[in-house]
Amino acid sequence: MNFSLQTYLEELRPLIDVDCGTYTRDGINVVADLMQEKYQAMEGWSVTRIDCGKAGVGLEVRNKPEAEHIDVMLMGHMDTVFPEGTVAERPMSVDAEKAYGPGVSDMKSGLLNIVYALRNVDKAVLDTLSICICMNPDEETGSLDSVDWIQATAKKAKHVLVAEAARADGGLVKARKGMARYKITFHGKAAHAGNEPEKGRSAITEMSTWVLAMNDMTNFTSGTTLNVGVVSGGSGANIVPDSATAIVDVRFWDNTEYDDVDTRLNGLAMNPFVKGVIVDLEREAYKPSMVPTAQTEQLMALVEESANELAIDINWKEVGGGSDANNTAILGVPTLDGLGPIGAGFHSDSEYLLLESIEPRIKLLMTVLTKLAH
Repeated sequence: MNFSLQTYLEELRPLIDVDCGTYTRDGINVVADLMQEKYQAMEGWSVTRIDCGKAGVGLEVRNKPEAEHIDVMLMGHMDTVFPEGTVAERPMSVDAEKAYGPGVSDMKSGLLNIVYALRNVDKAVLDTLSICICMNPDEETGSLDSVDWIQATAKKAKHVLVAEAARADGGLVKARKGMARYKITFHGKAAHAGNEPEKGRSAITEMSTWVLAMNDMTNFTSGTTLNVGVVSGGSGANIVPDSATAIVDVRFWDNTEYDDVDTRLNGLAMNPFVKGVIVDLEREAYKPSMVPTAQTEQLMALVEESANELAIDINWKEVGGGSDANNTAILGVPTLDGLGPIGAGFHSDSEYLLLESIEPRIKLLMTVLTKLAH
């Protein structure tokens, strides 16, 4: 591979310098158009635009679109967490060691690394493997509008490689906690707190009791945690509050244990603590946990062998944050994550991409694909 860092960065810049937070459909379209052009410029690739509802467009790219099976599914997302106007404030910049900008490592560089790997891998590998690249527009909010497509595609795959950024120390991801986010709305009855408080039904009292009940569901030993992160309610100290809202984040390693938490939350919603209060429980986001299987460990060994041949120092991480790897691993498909270049500072204005990691991680992906073809 004849790699030019300058050329790579010039190709990366248009992907960074566009506001494309989740549901910013115009920006997502720009990224999708740029990525589609790259694959259409490469011989032998078929691009299909996928309607992901309110999230916008996804891309499915295949070298053997008629094949019923997929040997390798490569994944990445086109959205970021940043609001419109972010690019105007801090467009992509580069110093001697790092590139900066919204989504530079989470995960526009991962998308571009996939392109570079497929441009440069031996043609015999592409002739042997049925490869599918999926790029969705809503990973940062849980892939709610793309998960059905992602999972339907992954069910055809033998292996899934996700090109989210490698960790700051070069680590790849073998396991991710599952996550769920709930919005809980409590509907009570208002009353004057001085004259007739007994006629009221306090939504805040109901919410407070829920907070204590959810705290009791946390199990630090197994890694199942519930965090009531945002609360609101009431309109005045002299009024029994008729409304309250809580946003709850749940993290877990054990999918069965999470199912029990979900059942208990739904049970609480059906049987409020305060008589007369109505509770609406809405699950706004969900990703199952990603836990390695024996087949996943075989894929890890292949990645380790590839890294050793290239003298790339890697290690394996178990991390708390979710990705689309969670949605494919739950299907039993061997899935590994963190196959993009090294980065850190995700979801912040300090997000960076380590320049010296770009070329080695492209070569790592090429080597893994080559071994999977043999």
